[in-house]
Parts: sequence; C-alpha cells; structure tokens
Amino acid sequence: VETIERVGGKVVGPVPLPTATHKYTVNRSPFVYKNSREQFEMRVHKRLIDVANPNPRIIDALMNLNLPAGVDIEVKM
Repeated sequence: VETIERVGGKVVGPVPLPTATHKYTVNRSPFVYKNSREQFEMRVHKRLIDVANPNPRIIDALMNLNLPAGVDIEVKM
C-alpha cells in the first residue's frame, strides 16, 4: 500500500480474505504407538488490494518490490 501511494496511485483496501487452514496429523512413533500423534497447522492469510487506475509505473513498482521469504504477491489486470 505504501509503495503504491508513494508512486502516486489510489488504493482501496487491504480487504481481508478468508484464512486457509491446513491441518496435518502424523504419528510420533514409526512403530506401535498409534495413540501418540502430533498435529501441525499451516495458515495462509490473504489480502486483496485494489488499485484504482493503475499505470505502468505502479505495476513496475509492484513487480520490483522486495518481499521477505514466505510472502508472495500476485498482480492481476
């Protein structure tokens, strides 16, 4: 959002979308102990940001944005 506003674009959002939760259950022991299990959970948070009147400068700024590991951006026209 800050990058788009710095370049001069108008932003609507971020709008929170539903969080996808993936749960995995695995056995703790490879042999006998079926009742001993461990559960892991992975959550994927999504946000929708709508850019009003995008120009090539805004799109270029979004494509060259440095993001931390595990954070993705998807640009749709």
